[in-house]
Amino acid sequence: MACPEAAARDFLGSLLQDFPRPLGPEDALPWSPPPGRGGSLSQAEAPAEMAELARTFLGSRNAPPVLAASLIHAAISDMLQTGLTDFKKQNIEGEEADDGGTSPLLDGGPLQRCFFNKLWDLCCKWQKQPPPLKPLERYLQISTHATRNTRRKMEDRHVSLPEFNQLFGMADGVDRAYFAVFDGHGGIDAANYAATHLHVNVAHHKEIQKNPGETLRESFQKTDEMFLSKARREKLRSGSTGVSALIVGNKLHIAWVGDSQVILVQRGKVVTLMEPHKPDREDERQRIEALGGCVTYMDCWRVNGTLAVSRAIGDLLQKPYISGCADSASFELTGAEDYVLLACDGFFDAIQPFEVVDHVLEHLMQNEGDGLKTAERLVAAAKESGSTDNITVLVVFLREPKDVMADCLRDPKSCSAEDCSADSPFNFFSSETNN
Repeated sequence: MACPEAAARDFLGSLLQDFPRPLGPEDALPWSPPPGRGGSLSQAEAPAEMAELARTFLGSRNAPPVLAASLIHAAISDMLQTGLTDFKKQNIEGEEADDGGTSPLLDGGPLQRCFFNKLWDLCCKWQKQPPPLKPLERYLQISTHATRNTRRKMEDRHVSLPEFNQLFGMADGVDRAYFAVFDGHGGIDAANYAATHLHVNVAHHKEIQKNPGETLRESFQKTDEMFLSKARREKLRSGSTGVSALIVGNKLHIAWVGDSQVILVQRGKVVTLMEPHKPDREDERQRIEALGGCVTYMDCWRVNGTLAVSRAIGDLLQKPYISGCADSASFELTGAEDYVLLACDGFFDAIQPFEVVDHVLEHLMQNEGDGLKTAERLVAAAKESGSTDNITVLVVFLREPKDVMADCLRDPKSCSAEDCSADSPFNFFSSETNN
């Protein structure tokens, strides 16, 4: 979607009215950093952490998404050109950066203040003369809903970045969009970290243009390694499953660790894209036992009697049995695809993939083809089916929902609720597995 110049000017004017001057040393920050983001940062972590703060801040003010992404990219670039040496702090014992302490950590507070002022400077310049903001070319309608459900804490996180190119200044003419769902356990830190850093690691990978599928897979391991460094210095014990989808041109690339899943629906039929990492998977059991671990049944199959997933980001105390290496697969998009759905196990433990089609079609019929609250309907269905876990559902329509509904009503047999992965005409063109 385009961001007209008038809309950009209106937003920038409104923001500058609320913030008429840059922040001084004693001024309060315009945002409240979530736990873990306001203190020490490694230099490798700083750009992603600042970008996430800005995405949340600008999103809360209803900034046009393309404008927000472009602002963040420009502010990050300015900050890195200026350099980060002024924000180095004196490390204390046990507090080391990713490289073991050879690079000092950064003081998050002053860095955030400087970054906001970079944003403010750009808003002043762009309010006078907004830069050309290229609209998104691919049709995508996104529906997202998440609920804590009956759990005490919400440990899921999700990311929706149809403005991937704008956020990272990629101007090679290739459409890109990124989506992810993370399901934390033992705390929220790992899920927060993955939701902040994975897409940044993807964008900065040297093979992003030549081999995006491998880039996505390797970025999971990079993110895991970065979080483990943070976990060691801050004594964090949490972990997170994760699933991500990167659409590049006419190809869909997916990668995952654990039991969060992604499915694709094509002409009303489910196409299975992946197999989740469960301890009772024979290959996963063999890998764990070869490392000296065990898989035991304690109300469900668990690694070393604890975790019910065999791969995840984080889980410092369970490495290497809980692997941070992702599996991945890549597919060609033909134009016949209806939507991609990403969700955590709180959804898929209650709703079978083949049931998704019926729930989505019923919702579209009840709402005259409006797909904006599709995810909300799916979350409600999971709760009605007995899920008590955190639930996050992210639906990315690749065609107009009204067209999806019309095709199913025109040919109901083509929309039967069944898994058509075995004989699907969908073109699977590569798959990667890393044990």
